[in-house]
Amino acid sequence: AVTMFTGKANCPYYAKAELLADYLQTNLPNFRVHKITQHPDKWEQWLHDICETNGWQHSQSPIVWRELLDRGGKGQLLGGLNDFLEYAQQYYGITSMMLSEEMLDIAEENLQAHIEIVKEDEEIKSLIKPMQIWITSASVPICYHLIPLLANGEVFGMTTEISIHLLDTEQFKEILRSIVMEAEDMAFPLLRSISEHTKIDEAFIGADIIIVLDDVLLNLEVQSLENYIREVSEICQVYAPLIEKNAKSEVKVISSGKTFANLKATMLRTYGPSIRPENIIAISTPWESAAKAMLARKLNMNSAGVKDVIVWGNITGSNYIDLSHAKLYGYDCAIRGPPNFQRPLLNMIYDSEWIDSELLSAQSTLSSRVSRCTGMLPAHAIATVLRYWYRGSPSQEIISVGILSEGQFCIPEGIIFSMPVRLQNGNWEVMTELEINETTQKALGRLSHELVQEKLVALKEINEMHPYEAE
Repeated sequence: AVTMFTGKANCPYYAKAELLADYLQTNLPNFRVHKITQHPDKWEQWLHDICETNGWQHSQSPIVWRELLDRGGKGQLLGGLNDFLEYAQQYYGITSMMLSEEMLDIAEENLQAHIEIVKEDEEIKSLIKPMQIWITSASVPICYHLIPLLANGEVFGMTTEISIHLLDTEQFKEILRSIVMEAEDMAFPLLRSISEHTKIDEAFIGADIIIVLDDVLLNLEVQSLENYIREVSEICQVYAPLIEKNAKSEVKVISSGKTFANLKATMLRTYGPSIRPENIIAISTPWESAAKAMLARKLNMNSAGVKDVIVWGNITGSNYIDLSHAKLYGYDCAIRGPPNFQRPLLNMIYDSEWIDSELLSAQSTLSSRVSRCTGMLPAHAIATVLRYWYRGSPSQEIISVGILSEGQFCIPEGIIFSMPVRLQNGNWEVMTELEINETTQKALGRLSHELVQEKLVALKEINEMHPYEAE
């Protein structure tokens, strides 16, 4: 057995108990001691937690118990200082003659030593610095599928450790706890820690990456679109100041989910003006992937060979699937070539009516496919874009990402708009060199108007609720 001691670092009774324990360990061959010093500010909560876990009743410093290492189960509570003194006298005939003045001096030394040890531990941990990732609305299925993708080393590299923080409301606490336990059981080598959070004022502390998964249950038969837009704006109005206050200055914010992906990113930018605008993006990849899969089924080929399909506009609203730059790799046709040989997609689909009638007007089909997914597709999309953002996208490929418009392609400034980019070393670059045909340009005008109106409605709804703040 080992005798466990825990007490407040500045407690004189703990000082007396630990010195007696040290004497017993030195002079008795089978007496083993393990000491756990707690800072005075953390003592009450720590004592409450361990007593609740073991079913003990104890209220003072120190607390002493015996761990029966060879038997398992909970420890055997001895009690406080007087109980331990009686135990030592009864079993070993040894007691402590320490004076009160000595107890106070040693207690002060204990406190200073504990503060120094904690400081050293924090300095050592700061040298490693795991990447801090916060996920909001973390009870949703997307998060469940996303955690293994973030923790397996493929996104940030096999030398980067991560800590994941799951944020949701109190009603989902048990779901968060079960996700945490399952992730811990998987024992990912690069997952330093994973934790659940339900206190909103503690959100985003030290965040390097924030993944916003909040959604609204869109049902226009129940309430108007304006009301749903207001809900999204209110969420962002809570999150944005907390990101500014608690997150790191270079934090990257990713908006995903089934509804209002662009609007969430736009409003986070609006209510968080100190967040770097180039660090707020919305994920278009689920639409891009679904469109590639639909094309691959039509061409009877592997969807991985379909490249450079562009998603323009409002990711989870009205968007435009642009095939004018799309290419096919590894397509089984009359002309064959090496793996890097590609053919223009539009040249390979001879049924132009299918493109016009089924794909480009298949907004509802793709929307239904993306919105019905159980979480695997958007989770993979988030992980893919993060990998590209930190480690670079394929040099010759076009990737669609929702970013803050600065007037590229004649798109109005100040809205998050999905457009073609390259990603490299934590930055992105809009592929402004792409030629845009007349059909695409008309679509961009229509989509821009929709997103501008959506932003105006969001600002109007919030201003009506908080007129003095708006002024």
